Amino acid sequence: MFRRGGVREGLLDSEAAVRESGLEWTISRPGWFAQNFSEGFFADGIRAGEVRLPAGDGAAGFVDAEDIAAVVVAVLTDARHAGRIYELSGPRAVTLAEAVATISEATGRDNRYVPLSVEEYVAELVGQGVPPADARAFADVFEPLGKGTDAYVSDGVRQALGRPPRTFAEFARSTAAAGGWPA
Repeated sequence: MFRRGGVREGLLDSEAAVRESGLEWTISRPGWFAQNFSEGFFADGIRAGEVRLPAGDGAAGFVDAEDIAAVVVAVLTDARHAGRIYELSGPRAVTLAEAVATISEATGRDNRYVPLSVEEYVAELVGQGVPPADARAFADVFEPLGKGTDAYVSDGVRQALGRPPRTFAEFARSTAAAGGWPA
């Protein structure tokens, strides 16, 4: 499934191949998606009222996929972006506890973040039928978040679009208004 560090190295290899292709290129590097809370890793936990992860108090610059899409459209329609690399994040790093509280405020429903140890998380996944090696690989995905290395904030959205990225609160309010977290 995942190898420790293998995903990052694979992405960097892919980027090198694109740059060396001889074609015009632009690279976007989004961090954690805000949509992980509505349709990804954390969505089931939000619907259940409890997000349980081995990420401690770590934060991430969650970027809204709408901003990623807007950057990609700009890149595909304006040659001025050729040869650029855009690091994409939200406007500030948000902890999982803050993100879950923001969603609670937007939805009017109680949600909470429960930080787990890696061992607790792996045991829960194995208890749900996930093979132990896969459970450990999933836990490894959260290691950078827990260590704070995903808390970076970049200005790629502003560079590409000339405007700031959407905040996590804007994402939560618009997703809640669109029925993104049905009961």
